[in-house]
Amino acid sequence: MTQAPAPSTPWLLRWQGLLAQRSAGPLTARLNLVAGVVLCALMAGLPLVTRSGLTLLIAAAGLLWLLWALRTPAGEVGAISGWLLVMLGVAVLATGFSPVPVAAFKGLMKLVSYLGVYALMRQLLAEAPIWWDRILAALLVGELASAVMAIRQLYGDTGELARWADPNSVADGTIRVYGPLENPNLLAGYLIPILPLALVALLRWRGWPRRLFAAAALILGATALFLTYSRGGWLGMVAAVGAMVLLLVLRQTRSWPTLWRRLFPLLLVAIAAAVLVVAVTQIEPLRIRVMSLVAGRQDSSNNFRINVWMAAIGMIQDRPWIGIGPGNSAFNLIYPLYQQPKFNALSAYSVPLELLVEGGVPGLVAGLGLLLASVRTALVQLKGEAAFALPALAALAAIAGLCVQGATDTIFFRPEVQMTGWFCLATLAVSSSTHPDA
Repeated sequence: MTQAPAPSTPWLLRWQGLLAQRSAGPLTARLNLVAGVVLCALMAGLPLVTRSGLTLLIAAAGLLWLLWALRTPAGEVGAISGWLLVMLGVAVLATGFSPVPVAAFKGLMKLVSYLGVYALMRQLLAEAPIWWDRILAALLVGELASAVMAIRQLYGDTGELARWADPNSVADGTIRVYGPLENPNLLAGYLIPILPLALVALLRWRGWPRRLFAAAALILGATALFLTYSRGGWLGMVAAVGAMVLLLVLRQTRSWPTLWRRLFPLLLVAIAAAVLVVAVTQIEPLRIRVMSLVAGRQDSSNNFRINVWMAAIGMIQDRPWIGIGPGNSAFNLIYPLYQQPKFNALSAYSVPLELLVEGGVPGLVAGLGLLLASVRTALVQLKGEAAFALPALAALAAIAGLCVQGATDTIFFRPEVQMTGWFCLATLAVSSSTHPDA
């Protein structure tokens, strides 16, 4: 007997399960395996495969989810998936009212394709949780390869590295590695969310070979991220790893007496802050890069971002309620009308500003709603013992790092970074069978 859609299922999803009564073919009979292989190939290839290759893998993931959804009735929609549907609805409206609808439609299709990856991950993890570790292992393979390639660049031709040394910056002369991604900021953004996931893999996996693999990914990834000399990357790494450690401490001390349970995390934060202050004041390369954060317009990178932010604010003021539509194609057509001379940009260089530019106030509200739902879902696992408890905390720490880095950059919207973000959301969405997103 065919399972009926849950009463709370939005009408938008009630097409799911239309083919549930059809006999399964050879592909549908092995959807778990095929979906897992495609997702592992996608996550391992994020920094190594060409953009065209990533597009094909993302499209394949979306088509697999479509096939899976046609054979599986929609279940209850949890908070995370619900907010994603709201974001999709806002994007559709913004596209319809966009001053450049054709360009915005391209951005909408890109968003839909990414949501297909999220949906396939969520479905696979709900059906076969063992694939979480396999997908993470594939992600760490790509991360480890990227970290090794980045560190190796220190011993190669420095001429290529020199193109990322800005003579107009207070950090002039700093050598920055970029690995296979050709951009140190992009490499840093790619590594940020993986570090807390690698730390949980180190704690979660059994057997020394797998733990050594996770440890190598964690140590070499952190080293490569440091060598990018990306200020946003450094802040994101501190936020991601710091949040992961703090969440683990809160989880481990939950049975302690109330006084110590409250004081110990505060003491740990104070010690970490003191170590950071000493490091910033005593390590010259670190001090120089941190000084550039407070140099204002005297630093060329700061000056560039400030000018782009001012132009983005002008775009928001003109279209505050519906934005210009999703995607960088729409942004590239509208931004020149607001930009200051010689300050070309491909995005707003701030995720909150980008959400406002693309979808107006509703777009930002939907983004904040998604963030709040993610935090609430993850914090439940501080006291939980489910299989996805630690992965959920790692996902929250990864999101914290991406949020800090995304405050002053939009590297997140690149697929090399965003796919890991979707993996974290899918992890949270299935993190507990006793909660709506299970």
